[in-house]
Amino acid sequence: MSSGLTVPELTIANWQHPENIQVSFQNIAEFLPTTKVSRGDESIAKLPFTEMEIGDLEVAKGSATDPSLTVRGVINSTNTDGLLIMRKGKVMVEKYYNTMTSLTDHLLMSMSKTVVGTVAAALVSAEKLDVNKLVTDYVPALERSGYAGATVRHLLDMRSGIQFSEEYLDPKAEVRMLEEAIGWTPPSGAIGPIGMYDYLLTLKAKTSHGGAFEYRSCETDVLGWVLEAAGGARMQQLISDYVWAKIGAQQDLVMGTDQFGTGMFDGGFNATLRDLARFGHLYINDGVSLSGQRVFDPSWITDTFTSTEDQLKAFADSPGDNMMPGGRYRNQIWFPYPNSNVALALGIHGQMIYMNPATKMIGVKLSSWPYPQDASKLFPTIRAFDAIANHLAQQDGI
Repeated sequence: MSSGLTVPELTIANWQHPENIQVSFQNIAEFLPTTKVSRGDESIAKLPFTEMEIGDLEVAKGSATDPSLTVRGVINSTNTDGLLIMRKGKVMVEKYYNTMTSLTDHLLMSMSKTVVGTVAAALVSAEKLDVNKLVTDYVPALERSGYAGATVRHLLDMRSGIQFSEEYLDPKAEVRMLEEAIGWTPPSGAIGPIGMYDYLLTLKAKTSHGGAFEYRSCETDVLGWVLEAAGGARMQQLISDYVWAKIGAQQDLVMGTDQFGTGMFDGGFNATLRDLARFGHLYINDGVSLSGQRVFDPSWITDTFTSTEDQLKAFADSPGDNMMPGGRYRNQIWFPYPNSNVALALGIHGQMIYMNPATKMIGVKLSSWPYPQDASKLFPTIRAFDAIANHLAQQDGI
C-alpha cells in the first residue's frame, strides 16, 4: 500500500469508514474490482508551470456570521489530498498532501458522472446517440423497469421519476443497496450481489418522467448502459476512444466495476490530479483538448452552459435542498450560481473540478472528507476557487 498511515487492512466492509477514507480513496484497486481505461498512444499533453501565490487571497463569506477565511485556510481545513489550478493550459498551483503524488490515482466519486456525460457528448457529436430518444430504444430490457418511458435527456439532467434515495448515511437507501448489489459492501440480505444491470432493472418509478431535478446516482448508471448500447462497446473502450485517448492523459484511467466487469459509472472512476485538469479543460475550450483534438462539438457546450427557465424551475422544484439557490443541473454538471457559467463536477467526500470559462481557469481539488456531505467544506471550497478566478480576472482587467 502506498500510504505510510497505520490503518486496518482495507476491505469492502471498512473502506468507507471515516478513519480509512484518506487511504482507501488512493488505493481502491487493492480491495475492489477495477479495469484500466487506456490513455491510448498519443503524446502526453504538456502542462507548463507558471507559479502563482494564492494562499493569502481572501475568500468571500457565505453569510455574515461565517469566519474570515483565506484560500490557504480553506485548503488546510477541508482534508485536501491534492490541489491544482490551471489557466489557459498553464499550471499555476499544484500541491499534494496525505501521501498523494502526481502519479496517484484518486477515487473521483461522482465526478465520474461528468466523465460519463462527456462520453454522451462525444456520441451525440458522432451521431450515434439521440438524447431525445427513449432509453428503451437503446436498451429494451429497461422496459421491465421504472425507466420505461424515460428519455436519454431525462438521465442526463436527472429528471426521471425513479424512486431512489441518495441518503448516504441510511444503510437502507437505494444508493447503498446499489453498492451491495455490485459487491462494494457486504451483503445484508436486502438485495444480494446481483450486479449493476440486474439491480437497475429492479428500480420503480414514483412520478412521471421529466419533472423536477432530483440527484440520483442510478441515472448515470442507466446512462452508461445506454451509451454502451449506442456506442457498440463497453464503457472502458468508449471512454478511451472518445475521451481519455484524446486529452493527452499521462496515465490510464482506472474504472471500478461490479463483480461481472460492468463499470461503476456513477462514482467508481480514479485518475490523477493532472489528468483531471486536462479533462476539465474541454469545458472551457469548446470541447477541444490541450492536445488539439476535438472531443465533442461546440454545440454541446452551448447546450450545457445555456440556462433556461425550464432547467431553473426543475432545480428549484427539487425535493431535496441542494443549497444552490438559482442554480441548475445540466448534462451531468452542476451550475451553483444564477446568471453565471461557473460549472462544477462534484463528488462526495470533497472531489471537485471547478470550470470557469470567463477566466479560462480550471481548479481541481481531491479530498478525503470523513463524511460524504459537508456543506461547511463544500461551499468554502467553491468560494475559494471563485476568489482565485476573481484575482485572475482583476489581473487581466476583465
